[in-house]
Amino acid sequence: MTLVAFIIVAVTVLLSAFVQGSTGMGFAMITAPVVSFIDPSLIPVMLLVLMIPLNFYVAARERADIHWHGVKWISVGRFAGTFFGLWILVIVNLHQLALLIGWSTLVAAVIALVAPKFTPNKPFLAIVGLITGVTETSTGVGGPPYALAYQHSPGPELRSTVAVCFLVGEVISLIVLAISGQITGPTLLFTASMLPFLAVGSLLSRFVHHRLDGPVLRYIVLGFAIISGAVVIVQA
Repeated sequence: MTLVAFIIVAVTVLLSAFVQGSTGMGFAMITAPVVSFIDPSLIPVMLLVLMIPLNFYVAARERADIHWHGVKWISVGRFAGTFFGLWILVIVNLHQLALLIGWSTLVAAVIALVAPKFTPNKPFLAIVGLITGVTETSTGVGGPPYALAYQHSPGPELRSTVAVCFLVGEVISLIVLAISGQITGPTLLFTASMLPFLAVGSLLSRFVHHRLDGPVLRYIVLGFAIISGAVVIVQA
């Protein structure tokens, strides 16, 4: 990777960590299109590894507002979806993977945007987990289904609950990917070089996260998803 490409990815990671720390999601939606354009082989392992410390920080910061009922049922579906995601990752090439990232992000975000206000029940939460398991394991992008489930929740609940759901799912996905031989040394080495930029973006988010709530937060999150999905489709 050239120095220019490294700087582009580093800045993207910093900004994405700031956005996710502030809104509760957005890291993979922003980072995946950029990384898939520069080096698709880094997807999804780089995103999954980086999001573990990021989501741990967000969940710990607003732990009092975690919706544990939702975490439980989403995690049930998430476990099942992981294996479908691994199957997709094995059978598709890098070009198809890029298109999958774009379309899965775009479609889920548009659905979330037009869906009427509702309170998710157990079956819906399990389906959200299933879909996220497929998309996050295969592409590293899992935010849009969570946005659909929690888009009308208070900001602290959205951020903390989604962070815990991400954490559980990322660990499951990485274990399955490691067992299947999808994780390589060069990818982990490059990912480690991004940790300082991740830390800076995460810590900066603490100064603004409490100001984002309600409709503003919802439209920011879904807007990022729609834009990032469209960009990666065009690039692919």
